[in-house]
Amino acid sequence: PSPESAVQAGDEDKPLTAEQQKGLRMAGLALLGVCALWAFMTFGPGTPLLADGPGTEGNPWYQKAGPFFRSLVAGFLVLFLAAGWAYGAAANTINNHRDLVNMMAEAMKDMGYYLVLAFAAAHFVAMFGWSNLGLISAVHGADAIQNSGLPLPIVLGLIVLFSALLNLFVGSASAKWALLAPVLVPMLMLLGISPEGATAAYRVGDGATNIITPLMVYFPLILVFARRWQSDFGLGSLTAMMIPYSVWMLITGVALMMGWIFLGLDFGFGAPAHITVPGAGG
Repeated sequence: PSPESAVQAGDEDKPLTAEQQKGLRMAGLALLGVCALWAFMTFGPGTPLLADGPGTEGNPWYQKAGPFFRSLVAGFLVLFLAAGWAYGAAANTINNHRDLVNMMAEAMKDMGYYLVLAFAAAHFVAMFGWSNLGLISAVHGADAIQNSGLPLPIVLGLIVLFSALLNLFVGSASAKWALLAPVLVPMLMLLGISPEGATAAYRVGDGATNIITPLMVYFPLILVFARRWQSDFGLGSLTAMMIPYSVWMLITGVALMMGWIFLGLDFGFGAPAHITVPGAGG
């Protein structure tokens, strides 16, 4: 069959049509245009995205680039919107603004469950802050850890393991962080670990067991792709295949996290591993 009929039949392995190739070229040009626009607003005359005025002479470059970093969310929105619109207009899949709005509305339907979760999580965090339960739990937790005499690298390693275990029962990373952050972050701050260190420990454990929990939202998608080449490939097959990778990722992640905290290396620009909280014991 011709490339056009193959694409219409849903066979994505066939060659691209002439219209799709044109759409990709136009999308690439739109992408370069948006990148050039952001570069001009950062380094061009007036530098609206670079704080390089009076009083900033001694600041490091990442502080001067603060407006640029804060604009990245809007930049990515414009980038994907321009690239998608350019592709659709060239490939004749977007004929007017109504088509574009309908596609955006259809894509936002998949975000509905996350918005509901974010609404509930926001109330949970607000109630935690209002009741001071998070702070109370953090103080008692930090005091218990100090009395146990465990070194901080060991504490971070245990938090990684706890996050990995919790990931098997709560699939959403946002939900887990909404549950853990009100207690985990202030507790570790009282122990001298920065919020970046707490986030890193959580992410190491969360990422290691993603591929072996059926609650992960992309787990069915991975199964669909795998069954294209092996029809009898099921949930058990995928889990059994990924367990060795998950275990080794967890072992190396715990070792890396403990070593990073032990050496006191920064997690990024202006993100130290250790902080000092005034009035905190230890």
